[in-house]
Amino acid sequence: MSTITAVGIVGSGTMGRGIAESALRAGQQVVLYDSSQDALSGARKHIEGNLQRSVDKEQLSAQEASDRLALLTTAASPDSLAGCHIVVEAVPEVLEIKLAVLATVEEQVSRTAVIASNTSSIPITKLARALSHQDRFVGLHFFNPVPRMPLVEIVQTVHSSDATVAAARQFVESGLGKTPVIIEDRPGFVVNALLIPFLLAAARMLDSGYADAETIDKSMRLGCGHPMGPLTLADFIGLDVVCAAADAMHAELRDPAQVVPNNLRRLVEAGYFGAKTGRGFFVHEASA
Repeated sequence: MSTITAVGIVGSGTMGRGIAESALRAGQQVVLYDSSQDALSGARKHIEGNLQRSVDKEQLSAQEASDRLALLTTAASPDSLAGCHIVVEAVPEVLEIKLAVLATVEEQVSRTAVIASNTSSIPITKLARALSHQDRFVGLHFFNPVPRMPLVEIVQTVHSSDATVAAARQFVESGLGKTPVIIEDRPGFVVNALLIPFLLAAARMLDSGYADAETIDKSMRLGCGHPMGPLTLADFIGLDVVCAAADAMHAELRDPAQVVPNNLRRLVEAGYFGAKTGRGFFVHEASA
């Protein structure tokens, strides 16, 4: 499998545009595909703004920022993915949507291209059934905000070939400058298997009236040295993402620690997903 230098990303939301920005900063050619032209315009504007902030902080020169942005192609048609060496699916955490997207991607790319999903909650083996050639498929689980978070979980299935896993690792390490961990396809992978029950425990403590949100978060920051409290962290991850991950893990493991508490469920049902919508456990300035 050849060195990966052309990256396709499907979905221009928070994670998709974050993966795109990371690849651009590493000097990769990027095709960002989304069926919504408005979403693509918003993603380009967001990436351009972040690059400009790096210029303002003297982390990049103006020319370097311009060169990075020139590597980005936004496209509203899936055939734009044809020349990509790897395509990362980063659409909403809905099984049927992901299966349809992955099948479409396979129709467009070469047989040697790696196809990956950025899912945080759906088993990679379940997603692989969308593909005719499941050996080319892995999970690539990035963390938000992608440009600043150094870890990527590479999730292999029983179908993933050694060449595919090796190519994914090379892409993460050399192509993006991030740190990979290679793991089996288990509920929650590594990070969420530990993190989600912790976040749910904080929400459950709030739900029971044990302590208020500010006290819970301050206690974990000052008492345990966490950079942010669990409820703030849940807001920045996205309460909808936390719920989806918890539900998927509970469906497989039936662990009571993975049951979503009432307050968290109701916030999601009301459309309060955290920082990206301006309100979750706390009030935030809504992100673009």
